[in-house]
Amino acid sequence: MKMRLAAALCAALLPLAAQAADWRTPDPETLLVIDTSRGRMVVEMAPEVAPQAVERVKLLAREGVYDGLLFHRVIEGFVAQTGNPNNRDGGTSRHPDLPPEFTFRLTPELKEEVVFVTQASDARTGFLRALPIAAVSAGEEARARNGRVLAWGAYCPGVFGMGRQADPGTANSEIFVMLDAARRLDRDYTPFGRLVQGMEVARALALGEPPQAPDSMVRVRLAADLPEAERPKLEIADPAGEVFQARLAALRAEKGADFTVCDLEIPVR
Repeated sequence: MKMRLAAALCAALLPLAAQAADWRTPDPETLLVIDTSRGRMVVEMAPEVAPQAVERVKLLAREGVYDGLLFHRVIEGFVAQTGNPNNRDGGTSRHPDLPPEFTFRLTPELKEEVVFVTQASDARTGFLRALPIAAVSAGEEARARNGRVLAWGAYCPGVFGMGRQADPGTANSEIFVMLDAARRLDRDYTPFGRLVQGMEVARALALGEPPQAPDSMVRVRLAADLPEAERPKLEIADPAGEVFQARLAALRAEKGADFTVCDLEIPVR
């Protein structure tokens, strides 16, 4: 009798275990919490893609530089820009400009965290955790002698990037969030993360160049710097898990040949 009860209990717990494995808790050290005049946005940053940009954003957040800054340029269906201490294009922090981080290398270890969703003959697209990425084709990967594959961020809705001037090496403090897809920015601006909460907040920001009544970043902090009780309680779908794969299958069926990596937002609960 006890053996039958134990077997029944194990059978009941298996679906729960599989369901739990579909979700992950983001690292609070790479979770940027932006409280705006429209509500909260939470960004999961990707230091493997743009290590210097992520460190700069973390530094400026901890210095309080971003607190109170305006969204000084918001273009419908394109981007919302902020992060300049002078609240207009061209402003910089007291720190030196950053070199471009337009591409990165997928090492064999990092590739284990990537799930590809398209496999074209010229390139592949997929996800490194919440960030949509693109990479060279499987054929090019096979020819890579050191196993390090060229990859880059895909500028889909919710992706955050570093603003800059005409010189590629002038990223400093300005950041922007994509309100829609603009893949022409790929390999031309440094991507450093993606929204995992608050896309509706980003799309509600006052429009204009500059807006007549601009919204602001009221306070910007790292989740790791918040008291435990105040940290965002988020779980993000693992791209390798069943929840994500079910969403992917549904979108493939709906979009057919028109499906792209930008059609898919990572489920968050």
